[in-house]
Amino acid sequence: MSDNPAVQSAFGLEKGASVNLASDRAVNLLSEAISLPAAIIYQSRLDNNIQWMRQFAASRGVQLAPHGKTTMTPAFFQRQRDAGAWGLTLATAHQAAAAYRAGISRVLMANQLVGRGNMALVASMLANPSFEFYCLVDSVANVAQLGRFFAEHNVTLKVLIEIGVSGGRCGCRTQEQVDAVSAAIAREPNLALVGIETYEGVIGGADAPNKIREHLLKVRNMAEQLMQRGQFDCDKAILTGAGSAWYDIVCEVFAEVDTNLFVPVIRPGCYLIHDQGIYMEAQQKVRERLGDSCAVSGDLQSALEIWVYVQSIPEPGLAILTVGKRDAAFDAGLPQPSLHYRPGQQTPVAADPDWEVFHIMDQHSAMRFDPKADLQVGDIIALSTSHPCLTFDKWRKLNVIDDQYNLLEQVDTCF
Repeated sequence: MSDNPAVQSAFGLEKGASVNLASDRAVNLLSEAISLPAAIIYQSRLDNNIQWMRQFAASRGVQLAPHGKTTMTPAFFQRQRDAGAWGLTLATAHQAAAAYRAGISRVLMANQLVGRGNMALVASMLANPSFEFYCLVDSVANVAQLGRFFAEHNVTLKVLIEIGVSGGRCGCRTQEQVDAVSAAIAREPNLALVGIETYEGVIGGADAPNKIREHLLKVRNMAEQLMQRGQFDCDKAILTGAGSAWYDIVCEVFAEVDTNLFVPVIRPGCYLIHDQGIYMEAQQKVRERLGDSCAVSGDLQSALEIWVYVQSIPEPGLAILTVGKRDAAFDAGLPQPSLHYRPGQQTPVAADPDWEVFHIMDQHSAMRFDPKADLQVGDIIALSTSHPCLTFDKWRKLNVIDDQYNLLEQVDTCF
């Protein structure tokens, strides 16, 4: 086979692409018509997660701008938009452009816009009057750079002041810094101050919930002071925070603003895919904090699996799997067996809870199992992952299936 990517594409051989061995009938994952390893998304779980978070945000009186960097999958952006998302959050100008090309009309870039090339990309999108774009500022220097560039291009850029925490990431640390940045924005005719932003996820430790509440109250108070002083260039300012671990507390604090003056917006991203690792644990803590006040039935479900083969059993109790660092996230725990399937059988079964992936290499993983277990070379293992963001960026195509393992569609990522 040619190494030419165009030739490979013509044969449907990009990583993760299906090879339809029976074009006159539906492709089923269990028929081995899809080259493994492959990234698998359960449509029913995806739909469940979209609706669960939509209902939760509505029950709290906040708007939802999901963070698209989790998946960078335009088809999923559109599903979130169609389910009523206020907008979409991205982290870079190029990610924002991907959302723009997918037809997303409101993008919040929860980051500073730095560098003329990135500014030019944003200016080109703002030439479309139906496109709304927001970015963050936290310094007088960045305000001056943005002001000069967008004045040259006769475009108005909407910005939010970011409030950070000591030792954390970006963001103003003090009221004095906020005042200096807001005054600098007021001097720039092509910049409009339209809100306040923070990211609480950098706050940790045993007392994190109380520290996060304290920080969010500080941010809310800063926003209200700016509104009282008439420093926003809009009638209703955006007040936004929330990653995927503390969104309940952000709702608790930010939903108390006067909604005639503010639009509270949360930005969780990993809820869409969820996982069986760090975000499963975070969601369990969210539910514990909410208790009986959740107001939304059901819960988030892990929608992503990596399906792989048992490639070798070189020693009793040691299976080598066809999955590695090039295929699955390994930064927040190794992928772990969820299902076991032997081609030709009717349906997968739950993997033995004692099976454990304990080592991962570029293209292989090592799994421990009881040597007496019925496991053979050629068997298929479905692996659940932790931290979906770092699994998604390894795949160009994702296979969306129904609950009977039929392939419904393949969707493209755009990393």
